[in-house]
Amino acid sequence: MTLDTHNITKVVDGQVHIKPTTLKLETGHFNVLLGETGAGKTSLIKMMAGLDPIADGQIFMDGQDVTKLSTQRRNISLVHQFFVNYPHMSVYDNIASPLKVAGMAKSEIQGRVEEAADILQLRPMLNRYPHELSGGQQQRTALARAIAKESRAVFLDEPLANLDYKLREELREQLPELFAGRGAVVVYATSEPEEALLLGGYTGLMSDGDVVQFGPTADIYRTPETLMAASVFSDPPINVADVIKQGDTISMGDVSWTATGAPASLQDGSYQVAVRPHFVTPYSTAKNSVALSGEVLVTELSGSESSAHFRMPHSDWVSLSHGVHPYEIGQDHPFYLDPSACFYFAPDGARATGEAA
Repeated sequence: MTLDTHNITKVVDGQVHIKPTTLKLETGHFNVLLGETGAGKTSLIKMMAGLDPIADGQIFMDGQDVTKLSTQRRNISLVHQFFVNYPHMSVYDNIASPLKVAGMAKSEIQGRVEEAADILQLRPMLNRYPHELSGGQQQRTALARAIAKESRAVFLDEPLANLDYKLREELREQLPELFAGRGAVVVYATSEPEEALLLGGYTGLMSDGDVVQFGPTADIYRTPETLMAASVFSDPPINVADVIKQGDTISMGDVSWTATGAPASLQDGSYQVAVRPHFVTPYSTAKNSVALSGEVLVTELSGSESSAHFRMPHSDWVSLSHGVHPYEIGQDHPFYLDPSACFYFAPDGARATGEAA
């Protein structure tokens, strides 16, 4: 099963909400839409599900043009972040509802409902009603309905957002297994980069109604195409500064280092360097570590890690490292940058290549 979008767009009152989007989504892994609130994730899901009209473009499921087909005829399931269950129906009837609408035989409905209930540990609750369930059980019921339906595509729109931490962690681990081997294209929307990394698969990184990068999630993390993409997978925020490359030297204010590997092929000129905080540490981690110094502004201790926000003449950066370190607010402290972990971007934020900046 494949779900392909060909330059689909959404326009509301003359304003473009979703820019031309072409994606090829397949089975066997999660397809994650990652972006902040308002990035367009829900709009794109509704377009693919047939709930929102598209202004232009086409949508194909297994090569069939379904652009003008109703949601029902596309055979899809949609699970929202809110617990969408019928309050007057038992858990059993909630799970069975789309199967009854499809006119399925009673015996087959029972088999599918019980199988889905067993997978999601709901069998003891089949005779209960939604108001008798916890939030996690209600969301399990919605997921069971999607599994029992055996849809060609399953859309999960931030399905764990309203659950408490423990339930969120538990279901997040189970979700890939729940849909494994079912032959459905699974599309999962989230605003949490950590969730995208944990789910793996492929990620479409969204910003302002546009999919700015799509590919294996790990590849986007390792080789972001834009400064924005690099920033998404960084907590604390990624460190950024202006640099100048001249010959084999990269200069950041009064600090410099030798360009090696891919950065060595960059044309001389101005760039932005970006490095995640865990590659800026209060101790040297490599022979070619670059010595920095900055005034410590804020320190934080989280579990076994320490972070320090510090000010250099050209920018404010953050260091994240294992252990507890003797930082003193207002005092200069040495830090070390791993230059092999740096990303380089053109002034407009695009990934720097060997072309002129």
